[in-house]
Amino acid sequence: MNILLIGSGGREHALAWKLAQSPLCETLYAAPGNPGMLEHAKLVTVDPADHGAVIAFCQEKAVSFVVIGPEAPLVDGLADSLRAAGIAVFGPSKAAAQLEGSKGFVKDLCAREGIPTAAYARHSGKDAALADLARFGLPVVIKADGLAAGKGVIIAETEAEAREAVEFMFSGGFGEAGAEVVIEEFMTGEEASFFAISDGTNVLPFGSAQDHKRVGDGDTGPNTGGMGAYSPTGVFTPEIEAEVMERIVRPTVSALARDNMPYQGVLFAGLMLTAEGPKLIEYNCRFGDPECQVLMMRFEGDLVDLLHRASQVDGLKDAPPVRMRDATALTVVMAARGYPGTPEKGGTIDMRAPHNGRVFHAGTATVDGQLVANGGRVLNVTALGANAREAQALAYAAVDAIDFPSGFCRRDIGWREVARESA
Repeated sequence: MNILLIGSGGREHALAWKLAQSPLCETLYAAPGNPGMLEHAKLVTVDPADHGAVIAFCQEKAVSFVVIGPEAPLVDGLADSLRAAGIAVFGPSKAAAQLEGSKGFVKDLCAREGIPTAAYARHSGKDAALADLARFGLPVVIKADGLAAGKGVIIAETEAEAREAVEFMFSGGFGEAGAEVVIEEFMTGEEASFFAISDGTNVLPFGSAQDHKRVGDGDTGPNTGGMGAYSPTGVFTPEIEAEVMERIVRPTVSALARDNMPYQGVLFAGLMLTAEGPKLIEYNCRFGDPECQVLMMRFEGDLVDLLHRASQVDGLKDAPPVRMRDATALTVVMAARGYPGTPEKGGTIDMRAPHNGRVFHAGTATVDGQLVANGGRVLNVTALGANAREAQALAYAAVDAIDFPSGFCRRDIGWREVARESA
């Protein structure tokens, strides 16, 4: 089949790499894609926000399956438009994508279904939100309800910081995303990411990962879109996975099906592993970035077959279990100087030196035949090892083989798992 992949980042490069390996894939197109994806796909200029143009392209090129990488087109309803045109698509409907598009929607769903999560309150007015802060104690979590490019969460350590966060959001600090805010109790524990594939009824586990949000070593500095990740994480045991599937993921899928918004796509659960058990922090309606990169390195099956099955009603009913390599994958993000503030674009990149890693492009461009940085997170340098220590060593050896003078990275990705292995 001919396939169209929507997106341009490291997540989409990893998906393109895996999709192109399938015998079911005849021609893979990527819109807009990036220079690294040229090895696997034909890059095309189609605006995902123009649903008519996407449909017309699919009809012109006989594309029968579309994989949507980022969250914005999903929240915008691109999957609905494609399905209405008779084109199979991996990705939830606009209604189901509220799992990421509205934090308040998720919290209300959890409350109705008894899904373990932090205590919360939703507010559409600043004064009521300010008056409600005191009952949550400190620290307290303030979230913009809508999509804010991964930046809409503030953890306030003091009353002044909490009030400032509320004021900031209601004054337009996160644009329309902050028109409503969610106030949450602060949960303690270790964070983990868990992924599952759903056809709207059936759900298959797709592995765990842990990412590193802070820009600096030792988890210091401002939050970013993610400076690295590894999979699996030893703290996410088979027993915890079973509990998450039973108490969090399956009730969510069942509730959405009951409410006539069946969830077809990947369900990304951000979890806090608390003393009382795993609790949901938030949902994302797409693969994580950079978690997708490590998951694709470990996945042993046919990605086209799996995702296409999920695009069909009850398509996963007789699907084989997901097979993951019994190994650790680890990815290190090389970012442009200035990230997560104003990244320095145009820095040259030379990757001709040999290494044993795999490099997924996240924010690159080609100028006069030279590969250059064209975003904040630029490269995702990924390696597979027998354990976290080996994967970490291989990944950093690959990082050190890349000549990117205006780039930087954390030097401690995977430190928690390496420490666990050494204990």
